[in-house]
Amino acid sequence: MKMGRVEGKAAIVTGATSGIGRAIAELLAKEGAKVAVTGRNVERGMEVVESIRKAGGTAKFWKLDVSSEEEVERVFAEIAREFGKIDILVNNAGVTGVDKPTHELTEEEWDQVMNVNVKGVFFCTKHVIPYMKKTGGGSIVNISSIYGIVGSPGIPPYHASKGAIRLMTKTDALIYAKDNIRVNSVYPGSIWTPMLKKACRKMGILDEEGCRKAFARMNPVGWVGEPIDVAYAVLYLASDESMFVTGTELVVDGGYTAM
Repeated sequence: MKMGRVEGKAAIVTGATSGIGRAIAELLAKEGAKVAVTGRNVERGMEVVESIRKAGGTAKFWKLDVSSEEEVERVFAEIAREFGKIDILVNNAGVTGVDKPTHELTEEEWDQVMNVNVKGVFFCTKHVIPYMKKTGGGSIVNISSIYGIVGSPGIPPYHASKGAIRLMTKTDALIYAKDNIRVNSVYPGSIWTPMLKKACRKMGILDEEGCRKAFARMNPVGWVGEPIDVAYAVLYLASDESMFVTGTELVVDGGYTAM
């Protein structure tokens, strides 16, 4: 019988109720992991769990706001009790925030993005490490963005947060290498998600075809990526196939950052 690529592992995926997070949760489950689907939208979270279960996988939903350390600590403890261990953490939860130039941003607008995108990664990493140490290792995959590598004249707090994730990943990879805990990051480019559709609406492009074409023109490959493209990158880093890989950057952007 063919074994799944993460057979027997227990995984947490944050922001797993839609888009890239959902694709990651579904693929990890398909490849044999027990998946904790987490997010703020209960209805959508239960839909993802139902989808996984219908496909023969194992999943359970936990409502989670990653910007609350108390909530992260409690939910991770519940997941560890439910699954018996935690082998994989995918820090995917994120928000874009308002699109204003730096001099017009309020402290509250800046903090809203940092609290989810940066503190969320910090809290989740902090509270998963003891469980991974207990079982002798694990894999943490942080979802950054191409705008954690290159600049863009817009959404300053979002870009700052994704750049922070890049260096947090490398730092934690070095700290926890001795514990057999690998920490890597993935950098999606233009991926067909609700976030991309929102960007198109801001640009005044309301139809799907026009939106896809606008972003496809930016990519050397000539098309827009799909959530599954990012999910397969995460699967590799979550699996034992990448045992000699830590502190690295896996870019999934259709060649955008190569230009």
